[in-house]
Amino acid sequence: MFKIIAIVACLVAIVVADEDEYDTRPRYKFEYGVKDGHSHDHKTQWEYRNGDVVKGQYTLDEADGTHRIVEYSSDHENGFKAHVQRSGNAYHPHGESYANIDQRS
Repeated sequence: MFKIIAIVACLVAIVVADEDEYDTRPRYKFEYGVKDGHSHDHKTQWEYRNGDVVKGQYTLDEADGTHRIVEYSSDHENGFKAHVQRSGNAYHPHGESYANIDQRS
């Protein structure tokens, strides 16, 4: 009988500890960026959360020379929504067309 009481007491302690650590209104904010001249990797991102509302944006330079901007948000009423924009004209700045590469090797 003592073992059963001890096990139940441990389970209750675990449940109470989990409830104490649960944040009902989580909040965070972050941002970062990369600008590598060697690899031509250019991108940024930021995001914040306040409770159930998340908003953010990321940008990147595509391999075809265009620039992509994605703004997104998510909340309980509207779900996830993203707005994507591209700017610039697509071109291939490095290398040549795949049509001109010998595919036999």
